Amino acid sequence: MNQEGAGGDCFGVNEMYLALLAGTNPKTLVLNGSNKQTEELEMAIQNGLCINIDAEDELDRIDAVCKRLGKHADIGIRLKLDLEPLATLRGVSMHGPGTLKEQSDSTKWGMTREQTVAIIKRAEGMPHIHLKETHFHLSRMSNDPIAFAIMAREMITWSAFLRDATGWIPPTIDIGGGWTFGKWYGTGPRDQIDDRSAPTAKDYARLCSEAIKDEAKKHGLPLPKLRLEPGRSLSGPAGIAVGQVGAVKQGARKKWVNLDLSTNHLSWASALNWYYHAVPVAGADREPTETVDLVGPLCNSDEVGAHRRMPPLVRGDYVGFLDAGGYTESCAARYNAQLLPATVLVSGDRAEIITEREQLKDFAGRFRVPPRLLAGSFAPVEAPAAIAAE
Repeated sequence: MNQEGAGGDCFGVNEMYLALLAGTNPKTLVLNGSNKQTEELEMAIQNGLCINIDAEDELDRIDAVCKRLGKHADIGIRLKLDLEPLATLRGVSMHGPGTLKEQSDSTKWGMTREQTVAIIKRAEGMPHIHLKETHFHLSRMSNDPIAFAIMAREMITWSAFLRDATGWIPPTIDIGGGWTFGKWYGTGPRDQIDDRSAPTAKDYARLCSEAIKDEAKKHGLPLPKLRLEPGRSLSGPAGIAVGQVGAVKQGARKKWVNLDLSTNHLSWASALNWYYHAVPVAGADREPTETVDLVGPLCNSDEVGAHRRMPPLVRGDYVGFLDAGGYTESCAARYNAQLLPATVLVSGDRAEIITEREQLKDFAGRFRVPPRLLAGSFAPVEAPAAIAAE
């Protein structure tokens, strides 16, 4: 990604540290978060990241760190857009009930118009602070590009409002992510919300650019620089999660195919069982002749693919879940003390391990027995009586 000139947004000190350790240009990185810790602010300021403010006291905290370290800081402001035109459009269920506007209003993110104006006016009086951008993230609430164009337009509407209220015009707007991508097979075998009819990058570019240009012209604003966050649409198709078939069990009404892959790894599968499309690794084009539940080894139902049409599978076969590059590794859990798998980078005929398979020592090494419990835990309950030699 660095070689392609990409950056990214960071949540927490560890994501930021990894991005910097990977050699990413700090000026392509943004620090987000609704409750940033002091060590996050310090690392961001020391390395020159843009910090998107998302709390009323955050500006003072940034200024204090700048003064203490003798540094300057670039800042943006995460907005709480009004999004009135989205009040009649429905969002996807993964973000809760209600319309797109109701879903957006219910999230913790963003500063109101009044809060944003107050931050700008105060920041302009702080010599260590440099205002750089405004930010909004519609998230995975819709695969309708019109909704994203409405959001992009309102970013410019806010720019005009901020100009009139403060004199500052955001030179950059970050219109966030949540961009969907279509595949001919769709996302999973059921709802098919991201099939071949899903919008393309060109659809988003055309509609969002038209909205931004039109609204900027209407208000007499210069065209801003754009930041985009299409992370899932880039990384998602690059990853395949592979599990091996174990027990295959036929019931009276259903057939279960057990895998060594679980909802620990495909974390969204438990809530959205349509999310990952499953295919056999060998003979992926074989005719699906039966409906099965693909399940994992955990002590719950652990359905990683319910009611999937598959060809006959037997112990030892492999099943691949497509488009798993976005969140599979970063959201993986260890329920039932299941160890995390390795990640392999494949390029042509070259395969290289880029994440080591977790070992028992990695997992168990985190646990500690308090010293006061050691004797009671490991010593015999009753010491054997001494036997006197005759």
